[in-house]
Amino acid sequence: MTKVAVIVGSLKKTSLNRQFALALAKLARPKLDLKIVEISDLPFYSEDAEKETSAAVIRFKSEIEGADAVMFITPEYLRSIPGVLKNAIEWGARPYGRNSFAGKPGAIAGVTPGAIGTAVAQSQLRSIAPVLDIALISQPELYLSLKPGQINENGEVVDEALKSLLQTFVDRFAAWIDRLQQKPALRF
Repeated sequence: MTKVAVIVGSLKKTSLNRQFALALAKLARPKLDLKIVEISDLPFYSEDAEKETSAAVIRFKSEIEGADAVMFITPEYLRSIPGVLKNAIEWGARPYGRNSFAGKPGAIAGVTPGAIGTAVAQSQLRSIAPVLDIALISQPELYLSLKPGQINENGEVVDEALKSLLQTFVDRFAAWIDRLQQKPALRF
């Protein structure tokens, strides 16, 4: 099964995006094995901190490197990506020459109780992804307004329209990963 490292851009244990990530993971099986990579224990990024890399950073980078693909699931804070997500991205891409994201297929999704979803945060992530050497799937875009009752207390998507959209997303992402893995990667 294809392993996907999922980075949730929220530290809140009961965040909508964490719940969404867990529900998406259930829906993705058996095509994709989505595993949340924790970011709560990462120190603030600093070039000085690269000299004595913490166990949390080593674990984080190892989990990213061990995955076949990466998925970002993020809320939107003040029309931007959360600082904790940017911090995780910095650690994953550093130090120079040891980018753990390089060459991986990727996807972005996010949910909110608000009306416009996470479109602006996702746009910013899409501008960062090429620098990370992540090949993002572009369609379907998932910046959703999640309503109560669409995901049940067991973490299952029960709203049929949402389930259909998410299944399309999972199927397209699985096909994207397969397509990219069949082409030899260019390494510079």
